[in-house]
Amino acid sequence: MNIFNVSKNMIADFAREEDGAQIVEYGLIIAAVSLVLIGLLAQLGGTSGAFTTLKNNVGSWLASSAKPAG
Repeated sequence: MNIFNVSKNMIADFAREEDGAQIVEYGLIIAAVSLVLIGLLAQLGGTSGAFTTLKNNVGSWLASSAKPAG
């Protein structure tokens, strides 16, 4: 077997594989849901305030959970 035949077979197998299509579909669904959520946040009072509040809440939770018990 020469390297050309091996690489040709590998490329042909890769082209026939359909698992990658599911990943692309899931990515598109996640992108669409994200856009809808961003739109909702913008309608509910602005994204800067909502994201700042979320960031502050997560930051304070992480700071309090990082303290050793004792």
